[in-house]
Amino acid sequence: MTVELFRIDDRLIHGQVVVGWGQPLDIGFIVLVDDTVAASDWEQELYRMGVPPEMEVYFHSATDAITALPKYLADHRRGILLTGDIATMQRLVNGGVVTTVNVGGIHSKPGRVQRLRYVFLSPDEEAQLRGLAANGVKVSAQDVPGARAVSLPDLLNGSAL
Repeated sequence: MTVELFRIDDRLIHGQVVVGWGQPLDIGFIVLVDDTVAASDWEQELYRMGVPPEMEVYFHSATDAITALPKYLADHRRGILLTGDIATMQRLVNGGVVTTVNVGGIHSKPGRVQRLRYVFLSPDEEAQLRGLAANGVKVSAQDVPGARAVSLPDLLNGSAL
């Protein structure tokens, strides 16, 4: 199969990813791309505990993920690739293999404006998403598979709120 979902979600691995997306997509593995988590055995173990034993989890820094991505794209199982922020996903897009991006949860912080119930963006993050789209990437927001996908224009102009 391949990587079925490239998702930005600041909570990384949690129930919505494992159950909400993983089960309907019949996921066999998750690739978590985060420089901090990739350097911390303790954090990796915490994330592994949230995943059923039949689902493998791989941890990479953004730099290492670019090199490893062809291996995951060629894997016979279906997978999900997760980043916790737009900038990390942008690095993978620049590596040339990512063509679609799902914006999952980007939660409230100072300087961010609510765009959906589960997406808050700063002006810089909005520009990063526009940059992804300008590079030919299809960007949409969708919290769970059964929900309506929100296009990038609708997300950025707030019409989906």
